[in-house]
Amino acid sequence: MMPSALYPPIFVLGNGQLGRMLRYAGAPLDIDVRPLGFDEPHFDIPQSAIVTAEIERWPHTALTDALSAHPHFANKDVFARLADRLTQKQLLDELGIATSPWCVLESQAELTEAFDNIGEKLVVKRRTGGYDGRGQWIVNADNRAQISDELLGEVIAEQFIPFDYEISLVGARFRDGSMRFYPITRNLQQEGILRYSVVHCEQPHLSTLQAQAEKMLAPILTALEYVGVMAMECFVIGEQLLVNELAPRVHNSGHWTQLGANISQFELHLRALLDLPTPALALTMPSVMVNLIGSEHNAEWLRVPHSQLHWYGKAVRPGRKLGHINIAHPDKSAVITALEALSPLLEANYQSGLAWAIENLR
Repeated sequence: MMPSALYPPIFVLGNGQLGRMLRYAGAPLDIDVRPLGFDEPHFDIPQSAIVTAEIERWPHTALTDALSAHPHFANKDVFARLADRLTQKQLLDELGIATSPWCVLESQAELTEAFDNIGEKLVVKRRTGGYDGRGQWIVNADNRAQISDELLGEVIAEQFIPFDYEISLVGARFRDGSMRFYPITRNLQQEGILRYSVVHCEQPHLSTLQAQAEKMLAPILTALEYVGVMAMECFVIGEQLLVNELAPRVHNSGHWTQLGANISQFELHLRALLDLPTPALALTMPSVMVNLIGSEHNAEWLRVPHSQLHWYGKAVRPGRKLGHINIAHPDKSAVITALEALSPLLEANYQSGLAWAIENLR
């Protein structure tokens, strides 16, 4: 893409699927978005450029060090703070935002105390690096031996929450301090990986939670002086929300906005970085996102009506996010019909989730 005459270039630290989709989103507005791999050769970065990231942690290389030192690296200090579950939890506690009871584990004695003080069943998580179900263990007194001494000091323990369901709120703060929020998205995770997201207008059980979620995410964005898109994943227990995790970037649970919202989360992130005029965010039609996990590419997916395939071009491996399919239509019944058409084109492990998405639409 040629340099824009309107806007400074935006460099993205990381060139995975999120960086690529940011680049796509910038093209119609003539925003020059350049995703960069960590090991690419160092080059002179224009002083006018803006730097963002598609990932919370990155290795030290000549290029990443140069980007990290750039004066216009948005949210530079936020990434490390939220990538560490300890400092993320401390932030939530400081702001008085509800999350599951937790503690740091630095000794076996503290694990025993956690069973006594937090709960008989715990979720132990690596402070950094664990994602998509990796680096997490469900622990009780009978299987506590899986938390070895080598893990101590590197993990936190949370109370296991028997939640009703999971939601996420994706929103953005602009440089002028204004904020925009999408409608709450209902999510289904399987084996710790987000597999399906559903959003539509007729969700009375979620509409009552929208204001609560915005009142939780807004002070986080303000306290961090954050600029851009952030996602907040929550457990729902009755009428109460508990924050599970924060992601300081565009997020998997916001992919539905590419087809079902007036502005995609990727374009929203760029607009926030550049402080561009932006209307209120709106759901334009009921939408479902299906994550493609560990599946070989199937050209027949392109036959599914009202769908949009995003294939990431990665080597196929079990448990790896390889792409996603958005399905959206003003008529919910058309979305259901499309999901039914998609069903025979996916393996057996997708079927329960497709049924869950259809039930949520109904």
